Amino acid sequence: QVQLVESGGGSVQAGGSLRLSCAASGFIYSTKSVAWFRRAPGKEREGVAVIYSGTSITRYSDSVKGRFAITQDNAKTTVYLQMNSLKPEDTAVYYCAAKQSYGGGWWSLVESDFPYWGQGTQVTVSS
Repeated sequence: QVQLVESGGGSVQAGGSLRLSCAASGFIYSTKSVAWFRRAPGKEREGVAVIYSGTSITRYSDSVKGRFAITQDNAKTTVYLQMNSLKPEDTAVYYCAAKQSYGGGWWSLVESDFPYWGQGTQVTVSS
């Protein structure tokens, strides 16, 4: 049974940093794509970053490029989202999502492409 457990949310002032963690377990094969999505109040869920575990290649949305970094640990079981230069508009519930992947389509940030989801963690950025 696949499980994704997020941690690391909280409150920070604009310009500050936070790091989110997503611990993944239960995958049959180690190669997977893991993404971070977020849902701000009154908005649709938005994909912000994705990493392919096989090569650690990454992709970011334009809204976070240059400020956020997605990485994975050596065991490829935990994915991190380092968020720097945070802005009030980054306030949202952040979700970790994952899918088994063998390379093709690893870059997707489409919500419906991911069958596995974490419970979400709140990030609040005050001005």
